[in-house]
Amino acid sequence: MASTELSETGTNRYDIFDCSVARTLEHVGERWTFMVLRDAFYGIRRFDDFQASLGVARNILTKRLAKLVDAGIMRKEPYQEHPTRYEYVLTEKGRDLVPVLTSLLAWGDKWETENEPPVRLIHTTCKNVMHSQAVCSECGDEINAFNLHLDPVPQIVIERVVKAKLAAHTT
Repeated sequence: MASTELSETGTNRYDIFDCSVARTLEHVGERWTFMVLRDAFYGIRRFDDFQASLGVARNILTKRLAKLVDAGIMRKEPYQEHPTRYEYVLTEKGRDLVPVLTSLLAWGDKWETENEPPVRLIHTTCKNVMHSQAVCSECGDEINAFNLHLDPVPQIVIERVVKAKLAAHTT
């Protein structure tokens, strides 16, 4: 197996790809990580509050919080001295994930919610209910799968497509 491919044994190492999406997933691609980030966005800061909100095992939560701190997405701030206890606060790097969280929320509201969405986002500037929407930073038009292209197309994508086509022709 080439060193640039994921192991079929279940080892998830995204950082081996020359891809911003893959490098981001190295930090936030685990199941509970975005739920921790969601709760931090909602204002939860303390370990026991994260655990109570999520119902995740303490050892898993400990690992996710440590990974987020190590990545600079959250930071630990002491709030009690004896015994020392910490709050987990989003850093600027973590706050920059808010558009990703709101995009996931919008997608879930559209495709995974049968009734009214469970949470509404209120834009504090205009006081209206808002929906996350991706727009071009240059012209302001909405972006979607039909009006984007990659420049250049990553070489690994080209290689995998060619490999798949060759494999299809030999079977």
